[in-house]
Amino acid sequence: MVERSSVFDMIGPVMIGPSSSHTAGVVRIGRTARKILGKQPEEATITFFNSFARTYEGHGSDRAIVAGLLDYKTDDKRIKEAFEHAAKEGLKYNFKSVGNALTRHPNTVKLDLKAGEKTVQVIGESRGGGLIKITEVNGFSSGFTANLHTIIITASDTKGSIAYIANILSHDDCNIATMTVSRKGKNDLACLIIEMDSGLKAISLEYLRNLDWVKEVIYIPDIDK
Repeated sequence: MVERSSVFDMIGPVMIGPSSSHTAGVVRIGRTARKILGKQPEEATITFFNSFARTYEGHGSDRAIVAGLLDYKTDDKRIKEAFEHAAKEGLKYNFKSVGNALTRHPNTVKLDLKAGEKTVQVIGESRGGGLIKITEVNGFSSGFTANLHTIIITASDTKGSIAYIANILSHDDCNIATMTVSRKGKNDLACLIIEMDSGLKAISLEYLRNLDWVKEVIYIPDIDK
């Protein structure tokens, strides 16, 4: 019988603990949220729901989410000391738990992040086997996995905007895998999330950012790269 001194165990490139849902998937949610913020968070409120709310300390999900916010990959040996590294990096965090949220997936975590004047809210689900699903970004419905190149565009709800953006992507030979559109209301703010099989050129991203009806463009390559 082999004794383990930590809930984290390393096998090849994948981190597993009592469950990859509670460790590897959680790290990936944290990394994705950090990339949406665009920088190292200074403050983080981390809310675990349902199964996570009951087990996050014992299964190491608390260290895993902090490690993801520090941009550690799932095979990073520093994960088990994530709290200590967060203190050195100036990342302040607090945990909350909601144990009976019937509308939420059993392994759901909500992240409210702040860096300077910028804030973001990201809700993600750990689906098992290290797989994740980001279900909300800043109040907009989503459904991307972070396994593919992902672009998140917040813009005015302008007629023809989706076709216009798709045409720009086509010039980079980007094949669209999934597309999610959510809006606050007709002619209000909208959020377009596109997963692609390949990446975008820097010049295309810059062009999108300079369109007068586009408020923000966030680009996330494959989260494991």
